[in-house]
Amino acid sequence: MSQQLEKIKELVAKREEARLGGGVKRIEAQHEKGKYTARERIAMLLDEGSFEEIDMFAMHRSSYFGLDKKKFLGDGVVVGSGTIDGRLVYIHAQDFTVFGGGLGEMQAAKICKVLDLAMKVGAPVIGINDSGGARIQEGVNSLCGFGEIFQRNIMASGVVPQISGIFGPCAGGSVYSPALTDFNIMVRGTSYMFLTGPKVVKTVTGEDVSQEDLGGANVHSVKSGVAHFAADTEEEGLALIRKLLSYLPQNNMEEAPYVPCTDPVDRAEELLNEIIPDEPNRPYDMYQVIGAIVDNGEFLEVHADYARNIIVGFCRFNGMSVGIVANQPQVMAGSLDSNSSRKAARFVRFCDAFNIPIVSLVDVPGFLPGTGQEYNGVIAHGAKLLYAYGEATVPKITVTLRKAYGGAYIVMGSKHMRNDLNYAWPSAEIAVMGPSGAVEVVFSKEVAAAEDPAKAAMEKEAEYRATFANPYNAASYGYIDDIIEPRNTRFRVIRALEQLRTKKQSLPAKKHDNLPL
Repeated sequence: MSQQLEKIKELVAKREEARLGGGVKRIEAQHEKGKYTARERIAMLLDEGSFEEIDMFAMHRSSYFGLDKKKFLGDGVVVGSGTIDGRLVYIHAQDFTVFGGGLGEMQAAKICKVLDLAMKVGAPVIGINDSGGARIQEGVNSLCGFGEIFQRNIMASGVVPQISGIFGPCAGGSVYSPALTDFNIMVRGTSYMFLTGPKVVKTVTGEDVSQEDLGGANVHSVKSGVAHFAADTEEEGLALIRKLLSYLPQNNMEEAPYVPCTDPVDRAEELLNEIIPDEPNRPYDMYQVIGAIVDNGEFLEVHADYARNIIVGFCRFNGMSVGIVANQPQVMAGSLDSNSSRKAARFVRFCDAFNIPIVSLVDVPGFLPGTGQEYNGVIAHGAKLLYAYGEATVPKITVTLRKAYGGAYIVMGSKHMRNDLNYAWPSAEIAVMGPSGAVEVVFSKEVAAAEDPAKAAMEKEAEYRATFANPYNAASYGYIDDIIEPRNTRFRVIRALEQLRTKKQSLPAKKHDNLPL
């Protein structure tokens, strides 16, 4: 056999060695936990045969604590590029079979390399996290690696979409990279995120808590809001990443892909003419409204289980990718609070960063009152949503369905936040506050002095309703551009989006803004 063939044979053998990661036994252990390997996840996520791996032969160079006797090709992370639905993406997937996915100097360098490439060519980055955290044996080099990754996450923010799949442990410094990316997807039962584990928590605070209760998928998708999606299986999580990317552009200089639409543009929905209850305090389901107006009823909700009083997510109108922000009257009457304000603000800012128009469906009685909200900084959190809408330069269309009271009216995509087109249903009520509250403030003396205070209050409330329980007062000042028949909402929104397709609006020159964090 020639020397050239011998070298080729050696290359093939090394590739096979690298593909085994930490070895057959560790791969089997990964499968026994109900988890796939890094390479299996990549194969399921990307278009078949599209993966181009780089740095397969990278190895650590640390000799502390016997690490020089444990070396694996690839050093615990698989990186490269591929396609999803024919569109280029970059990917890094941690390999738990090698040092428990622990991050060291070379693993970090590999991740940084794909982040740099993604920025150069303008393509999304997907990170699949399955790591116990820092590789302690590498000391400060591990910390340096984390810092280098974080810096690139920050530089890539708003330039290319960044998606993190948490498909196993994600502890300590590891959690900050996902926290810096645009979307986090966790898997119930097998993934968790926390800065300090249960043992440290027990030592420091005395709390007894399991990994699942401290940082499981349900904790972060329902309570903390750290996770945007929670999947039941890894297959479901990977499919979700593919679906999410279908709504997003490759980078901030492009538009999201257009999907041919088979749903009639002028489809009228009679349901919408009947959906608003006669009783002003009776709820209805905003999901029905969304399903009735978007293409084929398809809606990819973000943060579905967190701050459910507001709904955010992606849909299409006549094939165009659009972000929806909608109050949910079935939860807390659709009022805004700290969590829902943060949730919606971040979504609005993402859409604005990536040229995705925003459609707001408004039915908001105001901000949730109480000491709990005030002590939690609802003023600052509400200001985040206000800021996000006011800063956004993408096409912004708002439809007010029923209530739009007080500061919440201004916050939810009002004309005063540089909104482009504001529509209202005939059932819309736009005012400083609701009728009963207004009577107590404005007519308290007249009501108290009346022979029959209860009757006087009812009369004043009726007077207030006649003035403000309709959209015509706001329309008379130009704050509402048109009052539309509910069943025609889909058609009017699509017409508005087409009209605004070439919108150009810029912000004043500045180094950066000072968002009320």
